[in-house]
Amino acid sequence: LVLIKKQRRTITTTMALARDRSASGDSITGGADELSPSSVREWLSKTHPKQLALLDRFEMELRLGRLSTSSTAGARGAASALGSSDPNSDAAAAALSSSSSSSSAAVTGGTSGRDRRLVTVRTLELLRTIIGATRWKTGAQLMALLRGLGRELQAAGGYREPAIGNVVRRVMCAVRDEVMAGDAQQAGGGSQNKKGGDNMGAIDELSDSFSALKGPSGTAGPVPSAGGKLSLSSMLWAHPQHVVSNKQSARHGHVRSGSHGASDSARTLRSGDSFASTGASATGGGAADDDQILYPPVFYASRPDLRQTIMEAIQEIMSDLEDLHKNINDQATSHIHAGEVVLTYARSKTIELFLKSAAKKRKFQVVVCEGAPHYGGHAMAKSLAEAGIDTIVMNDATTFAAMARVNKVLLPAHAVLANGGLIAPSGSHMVALAAKHNSVPVVTITGMFKLCPMYPHEGQDTLNDLVSPSSVVDYAEMSDKTISDVEFINPVHDYIPPQLVNLFITNIGAFQPSYIYRLLAEYYHADDWESFE
Repeated sequence: LVLIKKQRRTITTTMALARDRSASGDSITGGADELSPSSVREWLSKTHPKQLALLDRFEMELRLGRLSTSSTAGARGAASALGSSDPNSDAAAAALSSSSSSSSAAVTGGTSGRDRRLVTVRTLELLRTIIGATRWKTGAQLMALLRGLGRELQAAGGYREPAIGNVVRRVMCAVRDEVMAGDAQQAGGGSQNKKGGDNMGAIDELSDSFSALKGPSGTAGPVPSAGGKLSLSSMLWAHPQHVVSNKQSARHGHVRSGSHGASDSARTLRSGDSFASTGASATGGGAADDDQILYPPVFYASRPDLRQTIMEAIQEIMSDLEDLHKNINDQATSHIHAGEVVLTYARSKTIELFLKSAAKKRKFQVVVCEGAPHYGGHAMAKSLAEAGIDTIVMNDATTFAAMARVNKVLLPAHAVLANGGLIAPSGSHMVALAAKHNSVPVVTITGMFKLCPMYPHEGQDTLNDLVSPSSVVDYAEMSDKTISDVEFINPVHDYIPPQLVNLFITNIGAFQPSYIYRLLAEYYHADDWESFE
């Protein structure tokens, strides 16, 4: 009965919102303040030039590769910078603190952005600055703004740094949650103290309301059972997002031919449809026509309090990033045991701090592959040795021979894909194959901000980048006839399939690759996965 009462209020609110939007002609675009994902830059230039300048500076750094580790020069610079200073130093902590406290400094900062976590924090600072200073009124306008910003960053070079797109998607998911939560609170306000009443009357009233929704003015989902009686299926499908106003349906071409040639405001949804896919298929534009995405009616209502709640959500995400290494390091003693031999590849700040934390209570040995051609393993081994850890550096080619003596392999992550696969530094796939052959568990240490809603349809080319082979062979040697006939491939990353990974250790716990799809549902909305493609 409580469910029926709540559903009745939801339907009543939905009908009122649909009528109001149809009568007033409100839309996400209007007048001089027209805002859509494809016109965000034009909109900012007209109404918020200062925020556009911040966006331009951030994009310039992306294009120059200052925020990415995908270029050879960037990888060498990162290795040398990490080798010259301890990542646990006060300077690194001060860099993160200053990045979190000053938005202007975060957006226009310098080389400290090469830290993957700091890049993400700077992206959040940019979003917080633009969202807080721009004039938007509804959740739909904010979603269009975020979608447009994500496209801008992706086109400027964010594809090399998937964490940037991930954090934009996470903010978009927070917007969806806050808008729907606010609608639920309004619909449920004052209902907890109301008890009793004519239960059959409530059922009849709900049935009548639902029947009204399926008239010529709108369709709310599956048709009720015979005789117009309310069914469990019709109750579950009578949600606000399944009702579209007449004007909105006419604007997006939601016309369906019937026996009398009448037009309906929405089509019947299948149980597997998402709201975005429904709008795309109805308009005939497919996934490419993202400007035609429809939202539930509540997204088009003015929400003055939404700005503050989104600011708090962004601050919460930033707090999670600041505590990321601490939460990962707290699990070190549960996975590293005394007397073990641990193998790692190249250099990773997250793995380095993880091993140093375990060394405070455990005695173990670390074998570091040098990670040619950038040789980040040399700086990694030096830092671990200075912390008192028994460390050995070996050539990458000897990995298979030494794997029989190894107890576990720790690999860094550039991105974690939707199928549980891993994008890691070039050469990591070789290490994972050697570990699989010798039945050595492969453990990945990473933060959740690297979780990417993308499937490896391109295999080894997924999120990969081919750079100049100058770090592999000198240009002067190319004059040799023998070498001139050789094609040199210098990829930055390797794709490691989920079958070669045993465990992901993250800042929220340890998970197997088969559980990654559940984490995607918690962090991102399914309709936002391909927002920037």
